[in-house]
Amino acid sequence: MKTPIDFWFDFSSPYSYIANEWIDAVAARHGRTVRRHAMLLGATFQAAELRPPVAYPIKRDYMLRDFARSARFEGLPYQPPPEFPIPTQNAARLFWWLHDTEGEDAAARWAGAGLRAVFARGLPIDRPDTLRALVAEHGLDADAAQAVWGDPAWKARLKRANDEAIAAGIFGAPTIVVDGEPFWGNDRRPQIERWLASGPF
Repeated sequence: MKTPIDFWFDFSSPYSYIANEWIDAVAARHGRTVRRHAMLLGATFQAAELRPPVAYPIKRDYMLRDFARSARFEGLPYQPPPEFPIPTQNAARLFWWLHDTEGEDAAARWAGAGLRAVFARGLPIDRPDTLRALVAEHGLDADAAQAVWGDPAWKARLKRANDEAIAAGIFGAPTIVVDGEPFWGNDRRPQIERWLASGPF
């Protein structure tokens, strides 16, 4: 039986938004499923002694241009929030809550909704009122969700995912792992497609 594709992402990553829109179709064409893992890039950057690319003035303008261009290339809407990047730990805690209580499909639907909210609609989901509204729009109870993202147990669950990412050598998002082989970035799609079609190269 073919192993699932592991998709490591951060709700604050534009490239995660783009890759999340194509990864399921690519996997399905090759008889695979996708196993998503929400994480925080801040944790992996700290472990790898890195800073966000947009933190470097010489790179920031290019990166912002590339985010929009990459979305256009895939035919996706792109409207980032007024401030970028934004902290997304609460959305990630909700991901793991849904993952562990309702299953991977429910978590995957939330991942798509959250990523589109940030990068297709420009919603600042770091703000509790905005996140509550998105939760309600998604058909979930906003009070229950707010209790979850403040619960130490779900904070610990996200920390565990971050620790697992670091232990696996994940330092950026998205990172897509196929048969133990890591591919970092939305632009690794052609290599992923070839690997899935014909194996290691």
